Amino acid sequence: MAFSFFVNHLLDGAAWARARLAPFAGDIVEVRAAPLPTLHLAITGDGRLQPGEGEPAVVVTFTPRLHVEGEARLAGEVQKLARELRWDAEEDLSRILGDVLAHRLVETARGFARWQRDSAARLTEALADYAAEEARFLVRRAELEAFAGSADSLRQALDELERRIARLG
Repeated sequence: MAFSFFVNHLLDGAAWARARLAPFAGDIVEVRAAPLPTLHLAITGDGRLQPGEGEPAVVVTFTPRLHVEGEARLAGEVQKLARELRWDAEEDLSRILGDVLAHRLVETARGFARWQRDSAARLTEALADYAAEEARFLVRRAELEAFAGSADSLRQALDELERRIARLG
């Protein structure tokens, strides 16, 4: 299975990570990443993963943020590994393509990712400006605060008017 192959590839380059998982040999980790099928992975004695079955000790859910629940010690180790275990794509590519081409490919990919983030931020900002200024779908905070202040003043004036009318009657 591709996921366990990839994680094992990362673990092979990090003996410290395998050593942290090895004490949990036999435990099952359930991995959920919709819309992909749920995976059950068993931790081996050497701190690697293989397909497994049974009741999971922890459940790892990939959403925009990683969510880990279950047995506290193992959940803590999984979270630590998720934070600290990194794939060195440039190193792997250099074995196949050579150092120069691998470096250029990774830098191009990083540049593309930066461009996408920047484009998304600019698009979001432009849509918000359009919605607030041109289409008037949204109201700016200052306008909303001014309106709320005017409504409060009007409410106070109406309360005062009602008191005056009540004194007259």
